[in-house]
Amino acid sequence: MKQYNPTTPSRRHMQGYDFTQLNKTGAFKPLKKGFTRAVGRNNTGRITSFHRGGGVKRLYRGVDFKQDKLNIVGKVISVEYDPNRTSRIALLVYVDGEKRYILAPQDLKVGDKIVTAEKTEIKPGNRMKLKNIPQGTQVHNVELFPDQGGKIVRSAGSAALVLASEGGYVQLVMPSSEVRVISGESFASIGQLSNAEHNLINLGKAGRSRWLGRRPKVRGTAMNPVDHPYGGGEGRQGRGTRRPKTRHGKITGGRKTRNPKKKSNKFVLRRRNR
Repeated sequence: MKQYNPTTPSRRHMQGYDFTQLNKTGAFKPLKKGFTRAVGRNNTGRITSFHRGGGVKRLYRGVDFKQDKLNIVGKVISVEYDPNRTSRIALLVYVDGEKRYILAPQDLKVGDKIVTAEKTEIKPGNRMKLKNIPQGTQVHNVELFPDQGGKIVRSAGSAALVLASEGGYVQLVMPSSEVRVISGESFASIGQLSNAEHNLINLGKAGRSRWLGRRPKVRGTAMNPVDHPYGGGEGRQGRGTRRPKTRHGKITGGRKTRNPKKKSNKFVLRRRNR
C-alpha cells in the first residue's frame, strides 16, 4: 500500500496502490481496445443503476477467462494494472508464440511458467479440472459449467476453497461463505487472486470517486416526501418506518432476494452467512 504525505486535508488519510512491482511499458496493444460504458443505463437508455457516470476513459484489455490452450506452456512476461478490474493481470507468451492476458494470482512473478491441463502440478496460476484438485486447495476463475469459461471468483484477493468431491460434483466454499456444488469437469485456476489489499484503499476525496465513474449519492432523509419514504419533516428526522425501504418503497435490508424458483438453487448446499 502507498501512504501519502499529508500535504492537504484530503491527502492526510489517502491510501493508494503500490505499482513498483508492475510492468511500466503499458498494455500489449493487440489485446487493447476502446469501449463505451453503459453508465447505469439499460438498452432503452433508462437509468437502472443509479449514481454512475463520468469517470476517466479506459481501454479494455481482452482477458482470457477460458484459457483453452491445453497442455501448452505459457511464460509470464509482465504483470500489469487493469483499470477495469480490481485484481492484476498477467501477460503470457505461449511456446507457439501467441500472447494472452490472464488474471494474475498472488505471488505470480515474471518468468513463471503456467499450463492448462486436465491434471497438472498444483501451483499458483496453473489451471485444471476441479475433480483433480485436492481438498483444501484455493482456486479462482471457476467455471460454473464445463467449457463456459471462468465466471466466478474473479475479484481482488478472492479465492474459493475445494471442500469435497462426490458423484461427479465438487463442493466449493465461496468467498461469501456459500457452499455450492459444481461439475468436476469444470476448470479452475489454482491460488488466491492478486491485490488482496484492495479493500484497504482510502480514496481520500470526492474527486477520486468521480474519476472512477461514481456520482454523488443523496441521503433519503435529506429528500422531500415525494422523492423518498424517509423524506420530509422539520429538521433532522428518523426514518419513520420500522423496516428500511428503497426510494421506491420496497423493503430492503434482511429480506431474501434470491428467487425460490431459480434453477441453480439445487446447486447451493448452504446459503451464505448473513
